[in-house]
Amino acid sequence: MAQHNELGKLGEAMAAEFLRQEGYEILETNWVFQKAEIDILAQKGNVLAVVEVKTRSSIDFGLPQDFVKPQKIQLLVKAVNQYVNAHNLEVNVRFDIMAIAKDGNQFKIEHLADAFFYF
Repeated sequence: MAQHNELGKLGEAMAAEFLRQEGYEILETNWVFQKAEIDILAQKGNVLAVVEVKTRSSIDFGLPQDFVKPQKIQLLVKAVNQYVNAHNLEVNVRFDIMAIAKDGNQFKIEHLADAFFYF
C-alpha cells in the first residue's frame, strides 16, 4: 500500500477513536454510494455527523481542511441522503471535517463541526 494510503487509514482510525472518546457511536466507516465515499458516519444523540477525514504529513502545502473541494461536498450530500433514506433515520445531519496533521512525531487533530452546509 502506498505511504499516503497508509497515512489516510491511520488518520481515519485516529478520527474514529477521537469521536468515540467524545461520545459518538461510529455507525459506518468508508461507506460507499455510487462515486461517493463517506469516511465516517457517527451519531451522537439526534445528530448524524458525516465526517470527512483529511490527513497530511505536514501543513507545508496547506491545512488539511483546505483540501475538501465543492465536488466532494456534492458527493457527500448525495451519499448521506441515500444513507438516511435507506436506514429510515430521523436525525439532524451535520457535515464535519477531521483535520489531522503530523507535527514532528505526533499528530494534531482538529474536529471542525458544521464545517460546511448544503442547500
